[in-house]
Amino acid sequence: MVDQVKSPEAATTQRITIAEYQMLPETNLPMQLIDGEVIMAPSPEFPHQKTVTKLTLTVGGIVNGGELCIAPMDVYLDEINAVQPDLFWVSAENDHCKLVEGYWYGAPDFVIEVLSPSTARLDRSKKFKLYEKYGVCEYWMVDPAAQFIEVWQLVDQKFVQLGVFGPDEQFQSAVLGQVIELKTIFS
Repeated sequence: MVDQVKSPEAATTQRITIAEYQMLPETNLPMQLIDGEVIMAPSPEFPHQKTVTKLTLTVGGIVNGGELCIAPMDVYLDEINAVQPDLFWVSAENDHCKLVEGYWYGAPDFVIEVLSPSTARLDRSKKFKLYEKYGVCEYWMVDPAAQFIEVWQLVDQKFVQLGVFGPDEQFQSAVLGQVIELKTIFS
């Protein structure tokens, strides 16, 4: 099975499937399966978790119905990709993301990744491509240190950047159907 687990920056040639991944010991540390490779990161620092909490409260106050989830919660995209977004929402109308025996299979409507030094590269590259490929409608990359949010929306099966927004700005979320004020997130 898996002899060693790699950091986001490390590479390995050993590949496993979702079935093998699900047999690994449960952990609260961020662990994902990307292109069949198990990737772990250290536990998040306080600024990361503070930002996740503020985002959860903000988004949770907006969404009606569906399910809002925070990491660690696996989302299985295919046989070799299981991601753990920091925050994701599956609308009640979403027919391509299903909860099966306690696990999510398919793309959520909305995903947020809070960037940290150990995960930013993965969030911006491989996970970005996976979210686009599998049809996540809106993807936010949030940088708590630089205090900005990059907002990407799926248009004709491709992510288009809505913009990069700072702490004194706002933007319209197509998926959430509401203007998002960033001062509450970065205060």
